[in-house]
Amino acid sequence: MDVRLTAEQQQLRDAAAKLADDLGPGSVQDLADEARITRLDKQIELTGWRSLRSDGASGVEVAIVAEEFGRGLVDAPFLGPALADDLARHVGDDRPGSTIAVGGQAIDARGYQRALTLDGTTVSAADVGAVRAAVDLTRTAADVTGTAVDVGELDFDAAQRWLALALATTSADLVGTARGAHTLACDYAKIREQYGKSIGSYQAVAHLLAESLALIEGSVSVLRHAAWAVDELAPAEAIRAGRVAKVYCTRAARTVCETAIQVHGGIGNTWECLAHVYLRRALTSTQLWPVKLEEIDVGLP
Repeated sequence: MDVRLTAEQQQLRDAAAKLADDLGPGSVQDLADEARITRLDKQIELTGWRSLRSDGASGVEVAIVAEEFGRGLVDAPFLGPALADDLARHVGDDRPGSTIAVGGQAIDARGYQRALTLDGTTVSAADVGAVRAAVDLTRTAADVTGTAVDVGELDFDAAQRWLALALATTSADLVGTARGAHTLACDYAKIREQYGKSIGSYQAVAHLLAESLALIEGSVSVLRHAAWAVDELAPAEAIRAGRVAKVYCTRAARTVCETAIQVHGGIGNTWECLAHVYLRRALTSTQLWPVKLEEIDVGLP
């Protein structure tokens, strides 16, 4: 396995990063800026990134976009539509405008009237109800309504690979969220002064930030392997790689986000500080296709 990104993948990463930096929320107040959100939705639609798998993209490339969107707190549907697109292409469902549902809840529901669900190897569709406020301020949720209708069957291997993709992309979102929270904390540590010095110059703060960086680097390693495994390893191995990544990235992201709040001190616990938005996103991604440690075979009796 070569973990280096190809030139095309690096260009995709740069483009996703630029979009996130230009149109992602720079403050909590920006989350309510409808004009910005409209521009963001339009730009993502123009990129075609929600249908990456239908266009022949690898799991690595979907994860690249998911990671950058997590870093920039991009508050437009991506993960749900991208996973729904991968399901739809396998069953020949060409109806546009679908997101994904997990446990009866449609994720990334804003702007979508239909949600797909994978149960075993059966793909079904249901209507999406009214969008409601969620813990994650950057993503919307809704209940699925009405009677689900079967739209097709996947073979077992395809269903397993889809689950591996779901695990890898949510892990990527967690890695990006951790990276964004860490950058926020580092930037604050450089400008916040105490006793005439920036707080980042003190070992207590510097060590916290260094430990967070180490967690992020470890997360990147397991994520890259999981994303690569989606298309390159046997389905069972891809699932295992995805589960390992989800467990590791979940714990790392929560620690990094909580550390970011701690570095901010008192202001980190206020509504105006973006640190809590990162933590909310991390906690929500954790609950998407959750993995228990017991599900991972670590070779212990």
